Formats: sequence, structure tokens, C-alpha cells
Amino acid sequence: MVKPQIALQFHPQHAEYDVIRRQVVKAEEMGVDVVYNWDHFYPLYGEADGAHFECWTMLASWAEVTERVRLGPLVTCNSYRNPQLLADMARTVDHISGGRVILGIGSGWFERDYQEYGYEFGTAGWRLDNLARDLPIIKDRLGQLNPAPVGPLPIMIGGGGEKKTLRMTAEHADIWHYFWNPESYPHKNQVLNEWCAKVGRDPSTILRSAGVDTGKHSPGEEFADLGEITIGLNGPDFDLAPVQEWLDWRDGG
Repeated sequence: MVKPQIALQFHPQHAEYDVIRRQVVKAEEMGVDVVYNWDHFYPLYGEADGAHFECWTMLASWAEVTERVRLGPLVTCNSYRNPQLLADMARTVDHISGGRVILGIGSGWFERDYQEYGYEFGTAGWRLDNLARDLPIIKDRLGQLNPAPVGPLPIMIGGGGEKKTLRMTAEHADIWHYFWNPESYPHKNQVLNEWCAKVGRDPSTILRSAGVDTGKHSPGEEFADLGEITIGLNGPDFDLAPVQEWLDWRDGG
């Protein structure tokens, strides 16, 4: 049985950038499959006005300093950039990386980002409707760009909303991400399968990704059917030690 890929999400806050860069390179050397950051402008926890870095310029740097790992945002906020521009940014970083970019995307939720940077926050439903409007635009622009993306540039959608998010996932995504819970994750997965049936999509064409907490979860058979396991890492040090257990399990240890 092929076990899940191991991904790390480096929370780009409360740290010097050179520390983040070094740990990303070290993660690749350890054998991690994917490295993610997130798309916010202020820390999500800890000191509210602490150090924080922008998502896509950071990913361009990661694309230069790594050679093998795939990389992307978990997830980029659809509200923060024109969809045509976002497609071009993702394509450009894909070229810098040699075809390793994953375009993770969601509708957005962190109100302070919107308020401080002058974006309209609206309602959750409005933001989801905007994402549904913009996903076809992003995909269309990716098909028009010259040069085209180097790699497959898969789209990942994060979230578990059963009426809109999982429908959009069935319609547009190559990867679905949701946080692991032994009760809710299987249920959301089944809802996604039902949406796939409704829109005529083979559910096996969508890779399933689950975020785990190494303080609560340990490698085991309950994770064996997933396509990807994602571990979040916190600054200022981004301790990679807990990751080794998951890599050993992936590799049959």
C-alpha cells in the first residue's frame, strides 16, 4: 500500500525569514514531499502585531532555494488578488520552481486582513460565491498564459462547507484539504463523493489531504487511505523533530 505524502505548513509569522528559509530547505533534505505557507497579513495566534510575511513573494523564494518539494499556499485567499493576476502569479512561481506549484485557494475568513488592507469583507456566503465565480476565470487564464505553466499546477480547495465549498471542490479541485477529525473528516469526505456523483466527477481524481496535530495524532492505519498528511509548524523555530516519525511511517518504518 502506498502511504500518504507528508506535507508541512510553515506558519509565516513570529520568525525571521532566514529561519523559515533554512527550515524549508532542511525539510526537503529530510524527505518531505510538500511545503506550504498561508496567505494572511497578520499573525493568526500569538502576538497580534508580531512579525509576519506575505505569501506569494515567499513562495517565489522557496521555489529558488528548493529542488524537489512541491510548494504552494494552504491556502491563498481569493479576495486579495484579481483572479487573472493570481493565475499569472501562480504560473510565474511554477516556472521558477520548474513545475512544482500547487494552487491552494479558499474564500477567505480572517476579518483583520480585510479591514487593514482595504478589502470588502462581506459575508461568508458572498465570499464563497466570489470564489465560485473566480475559479473558472483562474483556470481560463492559466490556459491562455504564454508560456503555459511548466507543471500540472493542481488546484487545491480547503474547507468543509457542504453546500458550496465541497461542490466547488467536486467541480474544480485536484486536491481537497480539511483538518483531521475521526468523526467529521469521513463525513465530509462522503459529502464530497456525493457532490462528485452529482457533477459527473470521478472522486478518485481528487487527492484527499488532512491536517494533523502532532501533539494529538500519531501515524497509524486510520490515515493510510489519505493522499496527503499536512503538519503545521510554528515559529520562531519551526521544530522539525516531530516530522521524522511521520516520514518513517510513510517509508514503512
